[in-house]
Amino acid sequence: MLWVKAFHLIAVITWFAGLFYLPRLFVYHAMAEDSASRERFKIMERKLYRGIMTPSMIATLGLGIWLLYLNPAWLKMGWMHAKLTLVVLLVGYHHVCLAYMKKFAADANTKSHVFYRWFNEVPVLFLIAIIILVVVKPF
Repeated sequence: MLWVKAFHLIAVITWFAGLFYLPRLFVYHAMAEDSASRERFKIMERKLYRGIMTPSMIATLGLGIWLLYLNPAWLKMGWMHAKLTLVVLLVGYHHVCLAYMKKFAADANTKSHVFYRWFNEVPVLFLIAIIILVVVKPF
């Protein structure tokens, strides 16, 4: 079980790295004024999303399910219900990132860099809440 937990944590960290970085790329992309920069951001965003974020999300979910299989008693605990709710919402955030990435790819972005600066803070809140739930187990 410790190996599964270790690889789960590695996948979580990798996924969050992407969740922190992709919206930051959106900030810079929204500020870009020349076509060469915009094209470069499109490539960076696509490679980050498809090459790092999505595989990391899949690994996180798969290894998390494996951990629940190994310790099904967690499913009776309130902190785990809250954590799983946050994970579902985080998967939703991941897919919202995809929608914004597609808008940028089609040169159809309508949001400002300020919007993306705020949007970039959302995964921080998820990370704080999830870690507190797992470590403190408040309920």
